[in-house]
Amino acid sequence: MNPKALALALLLEAALVISWSAGFVGIRFAIDYAPIFSILLWRSLVSGLLLLPLALTRGPRLRGKDVLSQMAFGALAMSGYLGCFAFSIAQGVGTGLVALITDMLPLVVALLSWPVLGQRLNGRQWFGTGIGLLGVVVASGLTTQTGDAPLWAYLLPVLGTASLALATLLQKGSASNTMPVYQKLSIQCLSAAAIFSLLAWNEGSVLPVLNPGFIGGILWLVLVATFGAWGLYYLALRHTSAARVTAILYLSPPVTMVWAWVMFDEPLSWTMAAGLAISLLGIVIFARAGKPT
Repeated sequence: MNPKALALALLLEAALVISWSAGFVGIRFAIDYAPIFSILLWRSLVSGLLLLPLALTRGPRLRGKDVLSQMAFGALAMSGYLGCFAFSIAQGVGTGLVALITDMLPLVVALLSWPVLGQRLNGRQWFGTGIGLLGVVVASGLTTQTGDAPLWAYLLPVLGTASLALATLLQKGSASNTMPVYQKLSIQCLSAAAIFSLLAWNEGSVLPVLNPGFIGGILWLVLVATFGAWGLYYLALRHTSAARVTAILYLSPPVTMVWAWVMFDEPLSWTMAAGLAISLLGIVIFARAGKPT
């Protein structure tokens, strides 16, 4: 890779890490102004509607089977992932810890590659996976003892990560993977909005909360965390391997932890730092263990 291409790739990856972290921080900010599923509904709906004219008028003609597959990916990658981690934060789980749990994505992708793609892990990869999970346990140990969140809330990011990992694997092998990013995002956001509308209605109301905090939070989540993060995610997924893209996302937990500490005075303890370091070691061991056989 020539220096110019390398610089552009590194810039893309840095932007992906920052914008991905912005999604966690934006959710934490917005929950002070509105119920969580109302936030997710309007984030998804506004994002999808803004992209819809472009999706309908630019790019290849949308085929029914491709639309249906992207709706399924939207249910997994957006509704499942966003809904689980956002509800976890709303229940009181630390924003940085949620980022750490969800960014075990490389390990979950590899684990699901076995049943989905028939790719088995070798011994060193299993060892790296164990070290990575140990880091999560260390980082979350003090929090679960001293925090106000119920224990079940700590499982939500795990479920969300599994949902995103499954969508990543299925989409990588899908015929609709060649669809432009803006078409994918529009379909996936609108399908997620339909699911979140039911949850928001059950929560109390589907109407937006007309105050500056809610509006500012939605704009942040739409422009930075959706168009920025998901757009860069799918752009990177097209130009490199799923393993590299998901590994890059692991850099977002320390960014999120510092960001949440500065903005919301969330704990930034040595226990969390140690857990983060242990998890990073697990990722490194896993990455150097070679491809699944």
